[in-house]
Amino acid sequence: MAALAVWAKEAGKIVTGTDVAEHFPSDEVLGSVAIPVDVGFDPKHIDQYKPDLVIYTGAHDGRDNVEVKRAETLEIPVLPHGKALGMAMEGKRQITVAGSHGKTTVTAMIATILSLAGLDPSYVIGSGMVRGLGLPGHFGAGDWFVAEGDEYVTDPGHDETPRFLWQKPEILVVTNIDFDHPDVYPDMTAVVAAFKKLVSQSGTVIAGSDDPQSAALSATSILVGSNEANQFHLKVPGLHNAVNAALATAAANAAGVSREQSMKALAQFGGAKRRFEKIGEYRGILYYDDYAHHPTEISATLAAARGLFPKRRIIVIFQPHTYSRTKALMNEFAHSFNDADVVILTDIYPSAREHDTMGTTGETLVGETSRHHGDVRYAKGQSDVQRLLTKILMPNDVVFFMGAGDIGQWEKQIIT
Repeated sequence: MAALAVWAKEAGKIVTGTDVAEHFPSDEVLGSVAIPVDVGFDPKHIDQYKPDLVIYTGAHDGRDNVEVKRAETLEIPVLPHGKALGMAMEGKRQITVAGSHGKTTVTAMIATILSLAGLDPSYVIGSGMVRGLGLPGHFGAGDWFVAEGDEYVTDPGHDETPRFLWQKPEILVVTNIDFDHPDVYPDMTAVVAAFKKLVSQSGTVIAGSDDPQSAALSATSILVGSNEANQFHLKVPGLHNAVNAALATAAANAAGVSREQSMKALAQFGGAKRRFEKIGEYRGILYYDDYAHHPTEISATLAAARGLFPKRRIIVIFQPHTYSRTKALMNEFAHSFNDADVVILTDIYPSAREHDTMGTTGETLVGETSRHHGDVRYAKGQSDVQRLLTKILMPNDVVFFMGAGDIGQWEKQIIT
């Protein structure tokens, strides 16, 4: 939403917003372009600003949000974010990056490549600031529009259309397909069906060859994977990022950018916010922040960390995100921390869309993970994590804060 807001402001629109009081990485983005954000949802904001259009997310009651309802009462058009993004992309040559994992990084890589190649693309990237690129949103003068394609539904409870189906990509990148949203998809078959529908309305399809589901999407896909990944020299670590670079290069090539130009641009790419982001070093201890919230992502990030720090003790603090995902993927989560020496698990951070705990807690995950890992601790929240780290940290440790909740803000209080 923040990246789309930046795009809209650069397009010459007057943009305002409303959010909860919690701090997000997007705050830096919005502040840097002077987009004002009111705290707390209130119908009076609609009366105050008299907007021509209201765009809303699926969180905070979605279409039933009090501001959205007020706009409807006043006959002001309202749009869910996914549909609004699709409309923003109309009239441009579209590059969509879809997939359960890695789409933010690949989208940021493609935007970086096309920008440094002088093509001035528009783009909307689902992150905070992008190192080597800057803002995650841009209204460009060029022909291309690069954006993530999210398989989550458009408007929970109202419109079950997968969000990426509002896009009509000339070039589609599918990084991988995994079971990541058990609250809206009953099984993997349903997830694959959504991706197949996206493929049917796309032009050139570039898919991750290391992932069987992606590789089988289309008989005419250009398949890219780890075999093509060993030629890249990147600032971001891990085999998964080398594969991401290979996918981004293939997409850029389909858009007319040479491999040499792509490799030169990617050498300057420093990664998206909260993706293996180094956030500090204190008393000989390294601290990183990462958005990983799915077992596949956790495993990939920790494998990259182990490759980068083979002889250092790695401590991961993981905050599970959503009860439905934690319950559905309990066994996978329990096996995803093998490359960490110490695992600290917190309470579950619920989605704003979710109200049923499903009988699942952070302690449930601790019990299951302890069956497969030798050092698993439970720390309810930020203050508990801080007390535990004070007791166990030693010089030369590497600490990862990991998850899609508010854990990304904890390090400001903990790193002292």
